[in-house]
Amino acid sequence: MNKKIAFIGAGAMAEAMISGMIAKKLADPKNIIVTNRINTKRLQELQENYKITVSASAGDAAHQADILILAMKPKDAEQALRSLNKTVHADHIIISVLAGISTDLISSLLDATVPVIRAMPNTSAAIGYSATGIAGGKFAEVKHMQLAEELFSCIGTTTCLREESLHAVTGLSGSGPAYVYYLVEAMQQAASSMDISEEEARDLIAQTLLGAAHMVKMSGDHPQQLRQKVTSPGGTTEAGIQMLDHFQVKKAIEQCVKRAAERSEELGKMYSQPSTREIV
Repeated sequence: MNKKIAFIGAGAMAEAMISGMIAKKLADPKNIIVTNRINTKRLQELQENYKITVSASAGDAAHQADILILAMKPKDAEQALRSLNKTVHADHIIISVLAGISTDLISSLLDATVPVIRAMPNTSAAIGYSATGIAGGKFAEVKHMQLAEELFSCIGTTTCLREESLHAVTGLSGSGPAYVYYLVEAMQQAASSMDISEEEARDLIAQTLLGAAHMVKMSGDHPQQLRQKVTSPGGTTEAGIQMLDHFQVKKAIEQCVKRAAERSEELGKMYSQPSTREIV
């Protein structure tokens, strides 16, 4: 890809994407620009680690770039976007990883007819295993979506959805790694109580989760079928599943995902009304 890519924001997600792009040779480091609001030490760190270009301002970064990736904190988005509205033009492509902020609001703050694509990756992007949902705004065409898919393929898999579904994606896969870590915590505690060391338990649990994930992805069977295949009547697995049913773990997980999705909607509403203050 010969396009120049500017990251507005230099946090963990920006670094994960930068690392993936360079590792997969999707972008030359000299074509990647990064800026943030105040943390110059962070910019120097990224420049040294990835040999990319750093910029002192969002406007300067945007002026040099074809693709702008919005990766600042959502609370800083309005100020950053307003500062860009004299720089962004119709030939730019805007990709946002900002939780809760709609493509319509981004277009409004930029005051430009520009393609905006919204994405919801997760923290597994840091090792190239993100599950990313993407949705296009009203000015995004098929070619823009294909480009976004190509970018996010550097950090995992992508799924195209309607923008209204991204709150659900946030609750499901955006927050999903934390649910798995919660499960791992519980399994490690159980292992510890049965005199298995933390290191031994970590290896056993990690491989068990990895194997189960591959079975879900590759077998073609419904998860219920996979569970039934390893749950022999009167066996050890059935005894364990009975305890999960007793404590209504399935219902708790369903409510967990739904509540996280609801919270995404609530946060979105907090940012849905631009302020009237002037940005100078």
